[in-house]
Amino acid sequence: MSEPANPRRPRRGTWQPKSEIAALLRVSGNPINGVGEPIPRRPSPFFWHPPDMHPWGDLQIVARQNSRKCPGSTEAFQAAYTYPELNAVSAKRKQAAVEDLTEGVRNFALSHEADDVGIAPMDPIYVFEGYTIEHPWVIVLALAHNYDRLREVPSDETNGTGVCDVGDQYSRGTRSSYNLANWIRSQGYQADPYPGPSAGALLLIPPAIAAGLGELGKHGSLISPRFGAGVRLAGVTTDMPLIRTTPRRFGADEFCANCQVCTQACPPGAITPKKQMVRGVERWYVDFDKCIPYFAEAASCGICIAECPWTRPSVRPKLLATMDRRLGQG
Repeated sequence: MSEPANPRRPRRGTWQPKSEIAALLRVSGNPINGVGEPIPRRPSPFFWHPPDMHPWGDLQIVARQNSRKCPGSTEAFQAAYTYPELNAVSAKRKQAAVEDLTEGVRNFALSHEADDVGIAPMDPIYVFEGYTIEHPWVIVLALAHNYDRLREVPSDETNGTGVCDVGDQYSRGTRSSYNLANWIRSQGYQADPYPGPSAGALLLIPPAIAAGLGELGKHGSLISPRFGAGVRLAGVTTDMPLIRTTPRRFGADEFCANCQVCTQACPPGAITPKKQMVRGVERWYVDFDKCIPYFAEAASCGICIAECPWTRPSVRPKLLATMDRRLGQG
């Protein structure tokens, strides 16, 4: 396998956290995330929720401070945390066929910075413990990375290209989700936005998969058939009646079973080669205790999604065609 494109990345297994970073990982995150649990349950609040809601608040603060050392990253992320005002719900509700309302949502989102849109029925399993969402629908927005900038992760104090692109996509997610929520409210329906990078009530990857935006990759991130793993998510929940988009199986899961690119590229060795039981579902899982210290120390990461073969624009069409043939033979 070829060496990683970014020479600043240490080889897998050669990185160890600094003692002051390791000391902040006071408890293991894997049991809190439900590793080994055979019964489905809602996820517990974790990293990027408010620091007082989980055991790693101090480590989260260090991670945020380190990521802001990169040139331009403060401005990029500040835009993600600049939340527009939510408008009041119009007293006059638009009466239209559900097909027209669904098309209106999709068209508005795509014309307001979203690169893809999926719709799924709300499932209580998508909501973190301690939170409540009463809306029956989840709209998930996909924001695609600039691949050339993403390849530069992790960034450092001289090069903020990669982490700035992460911030830029989260910023688009903030604007897109708030714009869509306000548009739905203008139609007389309830709607709430859920952008990143801070975590809120809504878990985004499961409804994104249910809505057909992609499959879960070995690196724990969504793999989109259009953008690979180079994609960020934002969500909007609503009571507007909508038509769901259907899940799509295009071979990413089967490919990940044999691919070792992200596993080998991960400096702390956090990506495991086999699926694990997590909150009652056998799925890909990234070792929290290995991943997060590197993430905090390296001014954020993203190596796994940048190196993922599905993310490479020149490779993805060939992968789609190959996996389509294999799935067809099955």
